[in-house]
Amino acid sequence: MSEQVRERPGGCERALSEAYDTALLDLDGVVYQGGHAIEHAVESLAAARDGGMHLAYVTNNAARTPQTVASQLTGFGLPTGPADVITSAQAVARLISEQVPPGARVLAVGGEGLLVALRERGLEPVGSVDDDPAAVVQGFDPAVDWRQLAEAAYAVQRGVPWFASNTDLTIPREGGIAPGNGALVEVVRTAAGGTPQVAGKPQPPMHRETVLRTGAKRPLVVGDRLDTDIEGAYNGAVDSLLVLTGVTTAAELLAAPPQHRPTYVDADLRGILGPQPAVNAADGGFRCGGWTAALSGDALVLEGDGAPLDGLRALCAAAWTAAGHGSCAADAGKALARIGK
Repeated sequence: MSEQVRERPGGCERALSEAYDTALLDLDGVVYQGGHAIEHAVESLAAARDGGMHLAYVTNNAARTPQTVASQLTGFGLPTGPADVITSAQAVARLISEQVPPGARVLAVGGEGLLVALRERGLEPVGSVDDDPAAVVQGFDPAVDWRQLAEAAYAVQRGVPWFASNTDLTIPREGGIAPGNGALVEVVRTAAGGTPQVAGKPQPPMHRETVLRTGAKRPLVVGDRLDTDIEGAYNGAVDSLLVLTGVTTAAELLAAPPQHRPTYVDADLRGILGPQPAVNAADGGFRCGGWTAALSGDALVLEGDGAPLDGLRALCAAAWTAAGHGSCAADAGKALARIGK
C-alpha cells in the first residue's frame, strides 16, 4: 500500500505483473499517443495478460465510449472488451445519478462517451439550459464549441449543480500537448464562477468506479501523470507505477510532493514485466544499481555509472527525503544531464 510520505521509490523482488492482480492502466501517454501505440506497450501488456494479470484501462478521457476504446485497443493487438474500459464519464454519471431524481435531465457538454454514460444511469442528456436540467456536466470532446460552453455557463449562473468528468488542463496529442477538459471547465468558471464536483482522476469517485467495475484486490495504477494517475493512486491508498512515455519529465518527478510520488518508476510498460530495484541509503546518500545520489548544498549530485533509470531512482530518493512533506527545489540540472534526462 502507498505510504503517507514516500521518501524513495520502492523495490519489488517479483515481476510487478506477478505481485499485483490487476493493472489499472491509463491510456493517453501510457498505451497510446494519438492514434498510435507507444513503443513496447502492446507486447508488454500482452505478456502480462498471458501471465495472468488482469488489464483494465482507466481513462479520464470522457469523449469516447468504452466500446470505441476497446475496439482501438483490439486493433493494436490487445483483445479488449468494453467491460475492461473505465472512463471518467462513467464515474461522473454515477456521481450525478446519486444526487438527482431518476430519469432527470442533464445538460451535457461533451461527446458520445459522456452521453452514453449518462443514459446508462437512466439520465436524459439535453443541450440547453431552457430544457430545465437538474444538473450540468462537462466532459472533454474535441467538438465542444462556444455555444455549448455558453449554455453550461448560463446553467451554472442559475444555480444548476455543476459536475465535471475531470479537470486535466492538458492532454497529449501527436502534434504536442493540447488543452484538456480542465481548460474548458476554466472557461465556464471564468464566465459563471463556482466550482464543479469532479469525478475523474485523482478524485475518489474515479477510484470507486474502477474498483466496482474491476473487482481488483491487489491493483497497480500505471500512469504518466503525477497530478492525476499518481495522485489518484495516493488518494486510493494503492501502489503506482509511473512510466516516462507521457507528459511527466524527470525534473518534475524529482520535485514531486508526497501525493505525486509513485511507488515505482520505469521508462515504459516493459517495467511491469520485471522486478523493481531497491533504493538503499548509502555513503551519505542513496544508491540504486551503480549510482549514488545525494543533496550537496543547494544541488543534487549523482556519482557512479549504470542504467540511467537507476540513477533517476537514486535521485528521487535524495530529492524526496530532502523535501519531506514539500517539494524539492534543489538544482538537479547537472545530475540529470549525467543520465540523459
